[in-house]
Amino acid sequence: MKPVLAFTIFVLASLGALKPAPQWGAPAAPVIPEANGYISIPNAALRPDKNRTYRAIFDATGAAKEPTQLVPALNMAGAGLNAFAATGVPLSNAKFAVVFHGPAIGGILDDAHYRAKYGVANPNLNVLAELKKAGVEIFVCGQNLARDHIDPKIISPDVTVASAASIVLMTYQNDGYALMSF
Repeated sequence: MKPVLAFTIFVLASLGALKPAPQWGAPAAPVIPEANGYISIPNAALRPDKNRTYRAIFDATGAAKEPTQLVPALNMAGAGLNAFAATGVPLSNAKFAVVFHGPAIGGILDDAHYRAKYGVANPNLNVLAELKKAGVEIFVCGQNLARDHIDPKIISPDVTVASAASIVLMTYQNDGYALMSF
């Protein structure tokens, strides 16, 4: 095959492969605006079901990459609520709980202590309040607080001190909650 013909075939084949990407809709975040929004995927398998109850325990161990960002577990819990609300699943069908331990605990400090530690306002506080308002149960590991000498008075009032994160995780999983680790 001649080089010019080969090049022409290559270019035409490449142009055919460069079809425009599908136009995705805008993400919807009707419950937790600070969290990831839900984008409806046409013809997707396993879409949210209005008749199903979803139970999840979010194991919050990871801190945000930047202090101006949400703790990953809060973002994902919020994204889940946004997905359900955007697709008509009643929020009463979302039975969510979050338990903080390890580095994620920094994200539940009150604003004064967060600012002192990170130099910026705590972006997680409003989300904690919104999640609690939406019925999400929010815990922190009492063992972690005691071991790290963190006074429970300096954490968000939207967070309940539990005896231990492991007890929370086992209890919720024994009650049929899916483990979501972040």
